[in-house]
Amino acid sequence: MRGIYFDGARAAYRDDLPKPQADEGHSLIRILRAGVCSTDREILKGYRPDFRGVMGHEFTGVVEESSVKELIGKTVVGELNEGCGHCVLCRTGREKHCLSRKVIGMSKDGCFAEYMTLANHLIHVVPEGLAPERAVLTEPLAAALEIPERVHIAPGTPAAVIGDGRLAYMIAQVLHLSGTQVTVIGKHAEKLEKFRPFAELRVSGTGSKDMGIEPLRIAAAEDMFEVVVEASGSPTGMELALELVRRQGTIVLKSTYAGKHPFDLSLVAVNELKIEGSRCGPFEPALRLLKENRIMLPEPEWHDLEDYEAAFVSRAFKAGFRISD
Repeated sequence: MRGIYFDGARAAYRDDLPKPQADEGHSLIRILRAGVCSTDREILKGYRPDFRGVMGHEFTGVVEESSVKELIGKTVVGELNEGCGHCVLCRTGREKHCLSRKVIGMSKDGCFAEYMTLANHLIHVVPEGLAPERAVLTEPLAAALEIPERVHIAPGTPAAVIGDGRLAYMIAQVLHLSGTQVTVIGKHAEKLEKFRPFAELRVSGTGSKDMGIEPLRIAAAEDMFEVVVEASGSPTGMELALELVRRQGTIVLKSTYAGKHPFDLSLVAVNELKIEGSRCGPFEPALRLLKENRIMLPEPEWHDLEDYEAAFVSRAFKAGFRISD
């Protein structure tokens, strides 16, 4: 089987990987499309130093073998985290936090290959008419939808999204759909232009004059935000979030990255801030939004598995692999 294998230090294309076998309660999925996520790039930097296996966790595929006969032949997407099913976290609806969970592409073989296996209860059928190229974005859109799931943001609330990448693009649209007053703050004016239909724009750095984007200024409380979502993928994003959030406001932390970065925790206490971590989210609402074309999405840039290095360094809105049809 062909796939992208991570050996703990680097990724490599291989054509000698064993085809996986579906255990009881699992399905064998033939991968159609797989998306490269910022987390995959962080794995290459050391985010998951103990991981050995096939990378990738964003996918669309077709079920070829399953103990659930209704799934066979269906185009599907799937969630990342398979818990033990027995611990207190699994029993109380927190499977994604199970201490012994298996995470595709991070602690078990993922989707950057021709086949993968996944627990049946983590599989979601793609609605008829939703193309695999769009459905592959279900997982990151679900992650964006987790924010209003965890933090109540009343319509009209001034909120900032730090970051101008793929996840920030979806987060800004999700908040906009709920009536939030969204401002997106990024470093790249050309990327920020994509956000203009649903957000105010501010650039933190140079390059704004040519595209008419105002530079970020924090001169008074009126320049700050009740909610700040940190989705930059950079350790410095948290520092900026602490500057931008109003006293007694909320920071939602979405970024995951390799390494550690100190910031002044006294600001959290003195300014009475709330910090909410947020990662995986609900798949069914994400599939509905994609099916109804409620979310704007630029066309992904597709690569062959052998061209994995170009996919990992691509600056496209979304890069990924066209594995089969």
